[in-house]
Amino acid sequence: MWDDVVALKCTSSLLLAVAGALMLYGTGHYVVHREILPLRQVRITGDITHVTREQVEAVVSRGVRGNFFTVDLTHARQAFEKLPWIRTVNVRRRWPDELAFEVEEHKPIARWGSTALVSAEGAVFEAAVNATLPVLEGPDGTAAEIVSRLQVFDKMLGPSGRHVAQITLSARRTWVLQLDNGMVLELGRDNIESRLAGFISAYSDTVALLPVPATYVDLRYANGFAVRATVIKLNRKKS
Repeated sequence: MWDDVVALKCTSSLLLAVAGALMLYGTGHYVVHREILPLRQVRITGDITHVTREQVEAVVSRGVRGNFFTVDLTHARQAFEKLPWIRTVNVRRRWPDELAFEVEEHKPIARWGSTALVSAEGAVFEAAVNATLPVLEGPDGTAAEIVSRLQVFDKMLGPSGRHVAQITLSARRTWVLQLDNGMVLELGRDNIESRLAGFISAYSDTVALLPVPATYVDLRYANGFAVRATVIKLNRKKS
């Protein structure tokens, strides 16, 4: 072999290639795992109205570790997703020293029970807000369905000037609405949209003309509805 010039050249070239690869690997490993190219800037973009500066700073200090190459993007994203108002987070590196977060918050459309909020997509999340919102109640897993009904019911009620204040879906799948004037509508389980449509079409010529406010309307009849009204009694002083 030692007399074979071609074989010696091939062996030499192979050894040089291996040495070069090891050198590149060693250099890359050093650069990646040493504090070279540190992260100097974290950029947050998106329509953010509820997440505070203090929360962002806490997330960055807790979820961002390492330099430009070693920072765990999944861990950083998950740290942001733990904030109650956050719906989605996209995170990426921007050469040479920036970590960019694109954040989308939940947009609450109603309250879910007494302790949570629900978005237009039907996502339930625990957060606090001072806005006046409808209240939705129902079994676990029904939030998206009830939100969809809320949007339909409010659109249907538009001509009457009324709005939904509360929707309750029972475990037996019966629907009850409370309107913004306090009136309760019992819709039952079947044909609920057609029942509500019939009530709305008759509202201005019937319920709206009552001399006393209607407090409860039972719409579970085939050809009509029953109304309960509140009678206000005035105490008069005897002369």
